[in-house]
Amino acid sequence: MKKTFVLVVLFVLPIVIYLFFASGVTNFGKLSKLTEEVSEIGFNQDEVSLQGKITVLGFLGQNIQHQQAQAFNLNQKIYKRFYEFQDFQFVMVMPKGTEAAVESLKLELGQLADVSKWKFVFGDEQQIRDQFNSLGTNIALKDDLGTPYVFIVDKERALRGRDDDEDEGVKYGFNALEVAELNNKMIDDIKIVLAEYRMALKKNKADR
Repeated sequence: MKKTFVLVVLFVLPIVIYLFFASGVTNFGKLSKLTEEVSEIGFNQDEVSLQGKITVLGFLGQNIQHQQAQAFNLNQKIYKRFYEFQDFQFVMVMPKGTEAAVESLKLELGQLADVSKWKFVFGDEQQIRDQFNSLGTNIALKDDLGTPYVFIVDKERALRGRDDDEDEGVKYGFNALEVAELNNKMIDDIKIVLAEYRMALKKNKADR
């Protein structure tokens, strides 16, 4: 009896667990395109582009010292997990005048990971508001031009999110101050977008 139990635990249980999670990914294997044609960033100095990249797009605002918690949460929970994937990047849209504070933040983030795919672009107030508004969300930008929410933008510059989220209905972005939200939702959604492009790449290779 004990041997049978051990065999079940060693061989059968892992298969059941795999099938359970595989089923979950299949059922939630599509991530809605909530907004088409998010504006390309036309005001950056380093030729940072959304087109052709899977982007986590954020707006840290003027008071970066007050937004460090969300930056570190993103760095630890999201960036370190995915930054080695090709064509994946973080883009933070920043107000002009925060350049020195950004360099300080990058030094701190760099103690925990390679920050080469953290991109910071600097614009004036209208440019930042126009960029944010192009996402077409139900989230408001604060007076300091920041928000704790970050957004997933795919290679075609479409905002990706959930149109049937159990908590919010339509989910446009992820609150970077909520570690549970990053762990339980954002990681899954980025996985789906990455899987879409991997599958498309394999299909293109097979078609050739």
